[in-house]
Amino acid sequence: MDMAAVTDLLKKNFALDLENSKVLVVGLGNTGISVARYLQKLGFNFAITDSRDKPPMIEVFLQQMLDTPVFTGGFDEAAFNVATHLVVSPGVSLNEKSIIKAIANGAKVVSDIDLFACSAGVPIIAITGSNGKSTVTTMLGEMAKSAGKKVVIGGNLGTPALDLLTPAAELYVLELSSFQLERTFVLNATAATVLNVSADHLDRHADIAEYAREKQQVFNGNGAMVINADDPVVNAMRQAGRRIFTFSIKKEADFYIARKDDAEYLMHNKRRLMPLAELPLEGRHNAANALAALALGVSIGLDEQAMCNALRTFKGLDHRMQRVAEIRGVTWVNDSKATNIGACVAALQGYQRKVILIAGGDAKGADMTELTPIIKEKAKSVVLMGKDARLIEQALNRSIPAYSAGNMVEAVQIAARLAQSGDNVLLSPACASLDQYKNYQDRGEQFTKAVLALLP
Repeated sequence: MDMAAVTDLLKKNFALDLENSKVLVVGLGNTGISVARYLQKLGFNFAITDSRDKPPMIEVFLQQMLDTPVFTGGFDEAAFNVATHLVVSPGVSLNEKSIIKAIANGAKVVSDIDLFACSAGVPIIAITGSNGKSTVTTMLGEMAKSAGKKVVIGGNLGTPALDLLTPAAELYVLELSSFQLERTFVLNATAATVLNVSADHLDRHADIAEYAREKQQVFNGNGAMVINADDPVVNAMRQAGRRIFTFSIKKEADFYIARKDDAEYLMHNKRRLMPLAELPLEGRHNAANALAALALGVSIGLDEQAMCNALRTFKGLDHRMQRVAEIRGVTWVNDSKATNIGACVAALQGYQRKVILIAGGDAKGADMTELTPIIKEKAKSVVLMGKDARLIEQALNRSIPAYSAGNMVEAVQIAARLAQSGDNVLLSPACASLDQYKNYQDRGEQFTKAVLALLP
C-alpha cells in the first residue's frame, strides 16, 4: 500500500495523523525499534521511553534516530502527559501506572500489529495458542513457498511484524502472543487459529479465562476460523456465520487422522492427504500442528499436494523436540522451547516409553500440580533445576524419583548416571528460562553443549 493510503487508514481507525498526533513508543527492544523505524518512515512525531537504564536497542536507536527524544531509566511522566497515542511493546504490562494514567487522560493504545494491519495490503494469516504456534507458523510458511506464494513470516516469532513489510509479499503469516493480541484492535486476518489454550503467563494475566479471552482476539473480523476440536476452550470460540475448519487427532473432523489399510493418514474430510509416517517430526502433537497448518492453507486456497510435499521435508524448529545426540544407546532431546506446562505435557504425550525428564525454571505463576499426572505416567525420574524446581518437586510428592541440580551441566550429568541404553532424556522445562538464562535458546544451547561433552 502507498503511504497516503496507510496514513488515511491510521487516521480513520485511531485518529492518528501526521499534524496533531504525538506518539510515545513504550519499550526499546526489537518491537520498539521496529515501531520507531515505521513511524520515522511515515513522518510521525514520536518519542521513546524505557524503564531500563540501557535498553537492548539503545545503540541502534541513537545511530539511526539521533534527533528523536528518548527517555530511559524509568517512565518519564512528562512524556506520557503529552502523548496522544501509546505504542506499548508486548513485554510491557498495560497495568503500569504511567500507562493507566495516560489512558485515563485520553491517550489511545495502538499496537505494532494494528500498525501492520493498516499497512499490509495483502492477506494475513494469524496464528496463536499456548503451544505449537512457532512450528505451525514456520510449517505454513514452507507450505506457501511450496505452493508458489511469495510469503513472509514473523511477528512473535523472529522478525517483528513492522520489519516484515515489503511490496513483494503476497501473503503474511504471523505468530501472535497473548500480549500482542490484548492491545490489538483492527486486525482482520484472512484466516486465523487458536491452536490450544493451557495455563501460561499467569504472572501477567489475572487467570486462564482472561488469557483465553486475549487469545480469542485473533478471531476478530470476518476471516476463516481454524478450530482445534480437541480443545474445549478453543471449541467454544466458534462464531456463527463464519467459515470454520476443524482439526483433531482424536476424532473425525475436517482435518484428522484415520487408520486405513494398516497405516495412519492425515485426512481432509474423506480424502487421504499423506501417510502420517512420512511426517518427519516426533510426537502426536506435531501431527496436530500439521493438520492445523493444512487447514489454514486450504482456507486460503493453497494446493494440498504442494503443502504435503513441504511437510515431508519439514525438519522442525531449533529447541523444539530437537534430537541432540545418541550416546551409549541413550537419546537426548532438546525441547527448551517448552516454556509452559502445556508444551511439556504435549512433549511427554508423544513418547510410548517412559523418559528421564529435565525440567524447571520460572513457572510464571502456573500451578505445577497440573504436571503431576503426565509426569507420573510418562517419566521414570525427573531432574529439577531453576527458581521453581521446588514447586514441581512438591507437586510430585515423591511419586517418582526426583533429583536436584544447580545448573545445566549438573542436570545432564545426573541424567546420564540415571539413563540406561534405550532410554530418552528429555529437556522439556515447563517453565520460562530467564531465572538462569538469557532466553530459551540459550538454555537449549547450554543443554546441547553439556550433552555433547558426554561424548567419548
